[in-house]
Amino acid sequence: MADVQATANRIVENVEHVIIGKRQSVQLTVLGLLSQGHILIEDVPGVGKTVLAKSIARSVGCKFQRIQFTPDMLPSDVTGISVFNQKTREFEFRPGPIHAQIVLVDEINRATPKTQSALLEAMEERQVTVDGTTYPLDNPFMVLATQNPIEYEGTFPLPEAQLDRFMLCIKLGYPAKEEEITILNQQQHAHPFTKLEQVVSVEELLGAQEAIKDIYIDEQVKQYIVEVVRQTREHPDVYLGSSSRGALAIYRLGQARAALFGRDFVLPDDVKALATTALSHRIIVGPAARIKDISPDAIVEEILDHVTVPGAQVIGKR
Repeated sequence: MADVQATANRIVENVEHVIIGKRQSVQLTVLGLLSQGHILIEDVPGVGKTVLAKSIARSVGCKFQRIQFTPDMLPSDVTGISVFNQKTREFEFRPGPIHAQIVLVDEINRATPKTQSALLEAMEERQVTVDGTTYPLDNPFMVLATQNPIEYEGTFPLPEAQLDRFMLCIKLGYPAKEEEITILNQQQHAHPFTKLEQVVSVEELLGAQEAIKDIYIDEQVKQYIVEVVRQTREHPDVYLGSSSRGALAIYRLGQARAALFGRDFVLPDDVKALATTALSHRIIVGPAARIKDISPDAIVEEILDHVTVPGAQVIGKR
């Protein structure tokens, strides 16, 4: 696991040259990359969502494409289109921007549900189908989507099927005062992103993605993951809980987190550290709970407090 740890740390440290004071968010993004998942970055404008995605792509040398979602976009603007060639008298497929290795979908909630659905097949099956022909996508493949949770005018909320395909939902937040001063100093002459270099090859990344699959997860830890996910479906404040994709996300992310910290086995602490970011966006809060302003994050934290951790003993009356 030393090679995987070294690979992950090189990416994290390189991205931190641009994203200041957000080590945990950067680590979560790298965990999603190692776990072959997709990430939704949800936060207010100007906190570095787009720069984070571009920095990850440059650090690993992957082919990068950016799609700016707008209300007038069509699915073919994402997947590609078949164009009739007058010379050959045949249709030729012109691939869309989804045909890349790391794809940034900026302001995903500004496109209509019809256009949003163009991502569903790509994110789950890593292929796109146009005019009856299926085109496989490159490996590695990762979608990093951003959205502003504050501004609702001219936006279309992501349906549950779309949210469920994101392995993680990350929030960056505002930097601290000292960190914001550092950002000002760094950008006095130019943005530090312009000097960012590739630190990991695509081959090293693919090797790391395969290596984490061999990390050991004890049966009790698996039961712990499943129980936490099942509790999201049975909680009284939840209208719709997490699907099995949530359990799979924690399973794979737990392996990646263990590798990041130099372990070849997953701990319950890994599950607890990942549960909120992996499950909250999959939960739909019930109407009564919304009135009380109960958030999905609070529900997951409550579940973690009540589900027995493997290895812990419940002390009761004798």
